[in-house]
Amino acid sequence: MNRPSSQYEYMSLDDFEELLPDKPADEKWELIGGRVVCMMEGARWEHHLIAQNLAFGLRRRLYEKGAGCLVFLETFYMKKKSVESATLPDVMVRCGPMEPGATSADDPTVLVEVMSDGGKARDRFEKWAVYQKLPSLKHYVLVERDRAHIEVFDRIGEEWGVRILDGLEATLDLPAIGVRVPHAEIYQSVIAA
Repeated sequence: MNRPSSQYEYMSLDDFEELLPDKPADEKWELIGGRVVCMMEGARWEHHLIAQNLAFGLRRRLYEKGAGCLVFLETFYMKKKSVESATLPDVMVRCGPMEPGATSADDPTVLVEVMSDGGKARDRFEKWAVYQKLPSLKHYVLVERDRAHIEVFDRIGEEWGVRILDGLEATLDLPAIGVRVPHAEIYQSVIAA
């Protein structure tokens, strides 16, 4: 195991995958750029409801379009050896056929993190540093949990741009998959109009 810092544990994706079966059931483990991150299971209900609302909205619209994209929630890994990462995004969209029995994807088109106070810096900096290296990724979406505020990082050619969307009247537009989801739907039953 490589240890560049005594503050954190670092390992390869291969070593991480060997360690996963021994993980305690009440912990959620991720590998972010080679750094092992252990978190306790569970999040506030608002977090789960926002993730579910967004996943349902995306899934319904993609199905109606016949887009051939799948939407995954919180327990499906995004694993990529080239960036030594195995993360559990809150919502992931992957387009194209999946192999039967797959337990992860390495080529997401959209990744979404619903930010909590404790994980906000990790989502905004550590995960973003990894995610922007994924060639397939077109949109990285950061969703605030306690207010109707969404930041969208969009791949534009080889560069990344950012959009800030505020308020329940705004709409999350993801042109790479041709889907738009209103904030009022994403925050339904969480933030009052």
